[in-house]
Amino acid sequence: MKINVDAAISKNMNRAPTAAIVGDGGGQFLGASALVVEGCADPETMEAVACREGLALASDLMLQRFKLASDCESVVRSIRGEGRGSYGQIVKEIKDRASVFESCIIVHEGRSSNRDAHILAKSSVYFEVGRQVRLLVPPAGICNSVMKGGGSLKKKK
Repeated sequence: MKINVDAAISKNMNRAPTAAIVGDGGGQFLGASALVVEGCADPETMEAVACREGLALASDLMLQRFKLASDCESVVRSIRGEGRGSYGQIVKEIKDRASVFESCIIVHEGRSSNRDAHILAKSSVYFEVGRQVRLLVPPAGICNSVMKGGGSLKKKK
C-alpha cells in the first residue's frame, strides 16, 4: 500500500488544505481524504499536517503495512530525526501514530510521484473547513486512475 500526501496554501482565502490518497500495489484506489484548516500559512507545517492526515486515512482503512510519501524533504527529515521546531508537536503526533502500525515507512519523493494528492489538495481549498473522506470511489475529477509501480495514481487506459 502507498499513501501520497500533499498540502496547499490559499493566501486569498486564509485556508490550507491537505490531501492523502491511498492505492494498493495492484493499482486499486482505496481511499482519499482532505483536511481544510484556516489560519495557517506555513507550508512546512501544513506538509506535516498532510503526513498526519495520511496516517489518519491509513487508520480509517485499517491498514497495517504501508509507505507514506511526501514531496517535502524537510518534513520527512524532521519525522526521521528529532522533529523540533515550529511543527515539532505535529511531528511528535506523527511518530506516536506511526508506532501503532505494523510497518509504516515515511519517505520523500518528488512532486511527480504525488500528482493526484497535489491536485486534490489544491482543489480542496473550496471544501468546508474540516475533514472529508472518500472510500472506494475517487473524488470527481481526481484519481480517475490506478497506482502504477509505487508512483502516483495514473489515468486508466
